Amino acid sequence: MNQPAEHFDAIAIGAGPFNLGFAALTDGLDDLKVAVLDASEKFVWHPGMMLPGTHLQVPFMADLVTMADPTSKHSFLNYLKEQGRIYPFYIRENFYALREEYSNYLAWAATNIDSVRFGHRVLEVEYRGGRYHLSVLTASGLSSFTANKLVLGTGTQPYLPPVVSDAARGTGKVVHSSDYMFHREQLLAPRAAESRPQVTCVLGSGQSAAEIFLDLLRCLPEDGHLIWATRSERYFPLEYTKLTLEMTSPEYIDHFHGLSMEQRDVLSAEQKGLYKGINADLINEIHEELYQRSVNGAANVHLRTGCTATSIEAAAEQLAVTLRHERTAQDLEFVTDNLVMATGYRAGTPDFLDGITERINYLDDGRLNVDREYSIGLDEDIFVQNAELHTHGFTAPDLGMGAYRNSVIINRVAGRTVYPVEAQIAFQRFGAAELAGLPTADTANSRA
Repeated sequence: MNQPAEHFDAIAIGAGPFNLGFAALTDGLDDLKVAVLDASEKFVWHPGMMLPGTHLQVPFMADLVTMADPTSKHSFLNYLKEQGRIYPFYIRENFYALREEYSNYLAWAATNIDSVRFGHRVLEVEYRGGRYHLSVLTASGLSSFTANKLVLGTGTQPYLPPVVSDAARGTGKVVHSSDYMFHREQLLAPRAAESRPQVTCVLGSGQSAAEIFLDLLRCLPEDGHLIWATRSERYFPLEYTKLTLEMTSPEYIDHFHGLSMEQRDVLSAEQKGLYKGINADLINEIHEELYQRSVNGAANVHLRTGCTATSIEAAAEQLAVTLRHERTAQDLEFVTDNLVMATGYRAGTPDFLDGITERINYLDDGRLNVDREYSIGLDEDIFVQNAELHTHGFTAPDLGMGAYRNSVIINRVAGRTVYPVEAQIAFQRFGAAELAGLPTADTANSRA
């Protein structure tokens, strides 16, 4: 006899930082029963990018809970206290947690929240009888769950552009940045004695590309060559000035969401430097390393901007790469032993949603139509985490806005205000807001 399906008010699918925040902020709510399901056997967070010494680009307060509930037991500071590390962190006087320590914090939180269930792979979702029915594969076999609402946090997938040929992919010499640490030993291993030097190339210009380039640079053999190329016109720094940071605010999301889709797309393209650039301190570290190497002669390091990869092919035991300099219309051709592609990630719609596509709102171009409060469901019963870059702007992947978004979603799921949500936090106003207190032309004329 089949076991009856376990029912929840909401099921969150995927246990990355954002849905872990959902789990943490619903933990202990008596009137809300939730589950967070993840296919992995245990928590992992970008293990391929855990380079030594790398840190977050946002302050530690951008944890799972603090910006919504500073008293929560699931905070980063409470994690440090339980690990006996809060005083060393205090003495360090650095708001930016090490990436490895933050990952350990997330794993700690995941093991301390009962609603989080690893080893639960969602295979299929259907809607009938006013509920979502989930078929879930576990170590015990196939299980059934039902939920009134869904929260999708399945994340993005590493992206390799089509310019990388199938033959090149099959060589094992093309490594996406997300897998760097798994291939680091191979990338740094000295070549067997041969007549030609070892060549390694990094393509991309974001934070990941910069971190990997510096790591490779510090280990560059004397006769090795290291290439760092990007289609960007320069190595853009992240802009962290205070008035720009005010754009990570509820009122800017209001403003952005209220624009037409065409205007949003234009703005998104213009704002990539606000979340895809390089930390300024890291840029300075790279320059210092290059400078020190130049003291005793030029190093075999080659930086190229404004270059788009037009061909990446297998070539004997190497890869043949062609870059096109867009401004001069010239080609740059070379061969490399290894290629690290820091080409980012792409969002996709999971296959398990195929059974409920008719209950999801889409834009004319096929992208998700996410409403202001993060729902894509026809009945406002399906929510997304970090799938709304095109509708809500660059705050979508920002860890610092995770607790805000979860507050909005939880309030909608619960049908009450569980967490107060700030409406205005910025000094500036976006759009043509009235200049309160100033006389208008009409009042000026009436006084004349």
